Amino acid sequence: MSMIETFYDVMRRQGITRRSFLKFCSLTAASLGLSPAFAPKIAHAMETKPRIPVLWLHGLECTCCSESFIRSGHPLAKDVILSMLSLDYDDTIMASAGHQAEAIVDEIVEKYKGNYILAVEGNPPLAEDGMYCIIGGKPFVEQLKYAAESCKAIISWGSCASWGCVQAAKPNPTRATPVHKVPGLADKPIIKVPGCPPIAEVMTAVVAYLLTFDKLPTLDKQGRPQMFYSQRIHDKCYRRPHFDAGQFVEQWDDEAARMGHCLYKMGCKGPTTYNACSTVKWNEGTSFPIQSGHGCIGCSEDGFWDKGSFYDRLTGINQLGIEANADVVGGTAAGIVTAGVAAHAGLTALNRAKQADKQPGAE
Repeated sequence: MSMIETFYDVMRRQGITRRSFLKFCSLTAASLGLSPAFAPKIAHAMETKPRIPVLWLHGLECTCCSESFIRSGHPLAKDVILSMLSLDYDDTIMASAGHQAEAIVDEIVEKYKGNYILAVEGNPPLAEDGMYCIIGGKPFVEQLKYAAESCKAIISWGSCASWGCVQAAKPNPTRATPVHKVPGLADKPIIKVPGCPPIAEVMTAVVAYLLTFDKLPTLDKQGRPQMFYSQRIHDKCYRRPHFDAGQFVEQWDDEAARMGHCLYKMGCKGPTTYNACSTVKWNEGTSFPIQSGHGCIGCSEDGFWDKGSFYDRLTGINQLGIEANADVVGGTAAGIVTAGVAAHAGLTALNRAKQADKQPGAE
């Protein structure tokens, strides 16, 4: 490992100033949700630790995870690929091909045994001995098992690698299988980063965490990083006050839609989806689906393709911890408001009558 440059070595070679380097560390800490006190620790790690060799494999997928990754703003994808990591194999963006490319996998596995990260985008089909996905003339599942045997940890990029996604939807004739369910891989440290695709900054932040702390981030029971998947999109959605007030969009482009009311009745899956879309957002914090006027489709949840239409309304979603279902609470809330207005008007009239009685000369 000593022959691999550190992140700081590469930045200095590229002409990056110390000031810019420290600013980068501060931005990285912020993207990880850490306090400013962690910026010096990140700087120390990047000054002293070697870049981590990475094999990035592709199975059954659409490459949307790679497309998301290269659009990261904090840190920039180019800094992750060219500096933070030693991305030795990624058949989507690498220059070499064929036998030259496949030889790199053998070289990394032998040379850095136990010290490289295996990133997996997509999943292997297990039917017909894996023949539905061929890489270098062999089933992808063979390449996956071979690379996983000696890796330090596995990152399952996206819902394909994490849960199976659309290719594993029923009836799943190819037996497309998420990485953690591939025979022989269950005991490997696996970080699931689901989403179709995952948020760019979530992907690069997971890499930055591995480099900085030399350990896996704290994971939830499903193996996802808690710092990004511990809360529902619904919990931090800017439309949440409309949900609590019973103000819902009833039809696309109705007056409520134009006023930015809650999209729950249009099938939004935010109340049951764990992700950072409503906080980190997309395209460097510009927006996210709900902000653009479309409900969450729950793409980071297990089996979302088999849970009905994207526009099927969720049921059993209660409001404010009460028993009333969100489908009926809107009407109830409207009735309460009307009754409240009437009661307020009655009390106002009564107070005015009392004040009139107290006036001099009042009969």
